Amino acid sequence: MSSPAPPSPVTVVGLGADGWAGLAAAARSALSSAEVLIGGPRQLDLLPADVCAGLRVAWPSPLRPAVPKLTAEHAGRRIAVLASGDPMFYGIGRALSEELGPQRLLVHPHPSSVSYACARLGWPVEDTEVVTVVGRPVARLTAALHEGRRVLVLSAGAASPGEIAALLRARGFGPSRMRVLEQLGSEREDLREGTAEQWEHPPGDALNVVAVDCRRDPAHPAPRLGATPGLPDAAYEHDGQLTKRHVRAATLCALAPAPGELLWDIGGGSGSIGIEWMRTHPSCRAVAVERVPERAARITRNADALGVPGLRVVTGAAPDALAALPVPDAVFIGGGLTAPGLLDAAWEALAPGGRLVVNTVTLESEAVLTDRYRRHGGDLVKLAVAHAVPVGGFTGWRQAMAVTQWSVTKPATRATDPANETHDADDASCAIRTNEAEAERT
Repeated sequence: MSSPAPPSPVTVVGLGADGWAGLAAAARSALSSAEVLIGGPRQLDLLPADVCAGLRVAWPSPLRPAVPKLTAEHAGRRIAVLASGDPMFYGIGRALSEELGPQRLLVHPHPSSVSYACARLGWPVEDTEVVTVVGRPVARLTAALHEGRRVLVLSAGAASPGEIAALLRARGFGPSRMRVLEQLGSEREDLREGTAEQWEHPPGDALNVVAVDCRRDPAHPAPRLGATPGLPDAAYEHDGQLTKRHVRAATLCALAPAPGELLWDIGGGSGSIGIEWMRTHPSCRAVAVERVPERAARITRNADALGVPGLRVVTGAAPDALAALPVPDAVFIGGGLTAPGLLDAAWEALAPGGRLVVNTVTLESEAVLTDRYRRHGGDLVKLAVAHAVPVGGFTGWRQAMAVTQWSVTKPATRATDPANETHDADDASCAIRTNEAEAERT
């Protein structure tokens, strides 16, 4: 019995603003021979009807669920999908690859808007940071703002330059030079420029890229934000439930975020741990779990203000609120350690190799961590910070509450120790017996 024929390949062709005229011979041939042409209305309009006679299908909204549906509807026919610029750079190519598999794709890339913009500006592509606000909040730009940096923003439309200028002013980067490059590569290519603090241009063409030469206003009240964990405490809106700067930096060091990883930040407080986890790399993800609705709303505001609006906030009490969350690469517990079953739930949720970091300031919770350290190993440290303060006409030290921190990596296999099983059953009840409220987020 013969095996079924493999699915037909899907050709993906990148188009520039110059349309058909800017395509190479191979891309033209693929489009002219296609029986089905799928793309956005603007892209489809760029193809000459007398040469590209295939059935034209505009992407519906939402687009992602339509990918397997449309390709299945036209199975066995020659399908060509249109993309803007390089299909694999913030383009439809990613969705197609993930939904259909890369082996089904034949991609004809075109220079991206980033390549065109860097060519016009004289910016090395490898030294230019790219942020997209297409289908994403403009607040994402905040994390890329540093004195002297060059940033290209992929706009969502004609209103994006004005929104970007407003954000730059609000974040203390009003002096930044802005250049809006429209219709790159076409005969209608244009450029508008100015500074964010004096940006008065009306909305222009919807097809644009915004180039930002970052300049920070040293007189602006917004605190300077570095690229490493340990942002100033003043960068956060909080009610006192905040992991303070030096302890926060040590905590992120213990959590050791890596690109693409997911963190559970349990007892979110002001969201500082999850926020700074996500700021280490654009692909890092975090879920903040906070039982107090007012604090949960505050976490969202802090995430927006500090450039990681993608932080997911779950309002609810752990461990119950953890049940439906995706498997984490790391877990941080900064409050509520004495909640029944919390520590066990966090440990069980971790895959082998996952990291758990717990901070506490109470003796009762410290006893729990000491027992876990004895059984599972890891690092148990005491973090003490003192600040210089005036003492009359002199200067002395004011000691902050010391923080006990346990950090551990879950082993690949669990040791079979019957004694540990007994401890597992007794441990949570031992922690529960205290009625003292956990002193969250020292």
